[in-house]
Amino acid sequence: MLAFGAALTVGAAGGCGLLDRTPDEPPPPDPLLPLADDAVRLAALHRSAAAELPERAAALTAIAEAHDAHAKELSRIMATPAPSPAASGSVAASTPTAEERIESLRVAEKAAYEAAVQACLRTPNHRAALVGSIAAARATHLEALK
Repeated sequence: MLAFGAALTVGAAGGCGLLDRTPDEPPPPDPLLPLADDAVRLAALHRSAAAELPERAAALTAIAEAHDAHAKELSRIMATPAPSPAASGSVAASTPTAEERIESLRVAEKAAYEAAVQACLRTPNHRAALVGSIAAARATHLEALK
């Protein structure tokens, strides 16, 4: 009788997954991770441009610092380490003019702004204020880059 009870217990435990050794699937990445990645990337782009364009360095550095703050806050609410900037392996064939450099920043900011707006529309209420403020900041960056 004791052996029957033990067999029944093992059989029931195996049937409900207690003895199942397959690992759980990892959770999906946080949907705000692309926003954090964009913030880190944009900060690096603005810092690089500030080094190349001393006449606009103050404004470009301020924008880079805003992106740094966004990346830090996004990491905090996602409970993940802050994304690190990707190493740039490409070398430009020619040095862009100041106007071309600023235009490339505007293009990057516009794409990031549009991504932030879309993320704001999809994010839960408890994250909407932060994501909305990031979208608004990116819109002001576009104006500062005129």
